[in-house]
Amino acid sequence: MWIFICMESKAAILLSFGIKVRELRKQKNLSQEELANRADLHRTYIGMIERAEKNITLLNIAKIAKALGISIADFFDSSPS
Repeated sequence: MWIFICMESKAAILLSFGIKVRELRKQKNLSQEELANRADLHRTYIGMIERAEKNITLLNIAKIAKALGISIADFFDSSPS
């Protein structure tokens, strides 16, 4: 039971983060490809993050934040975008 709850929580975190990345990327009128280029990441990786298919590292969070011109904390701000 604990493992199930833990996995469910991880999935929710990844989904919330992916949604936030997509929202911020669209606010900047960037394609996934352009964001990937700015962050020095592969274009498919951005899509996988937005679809909660990847457990992103802190280093890549920092790259994406820099590419979007935001702070890392902005990803975790609970106020509406």
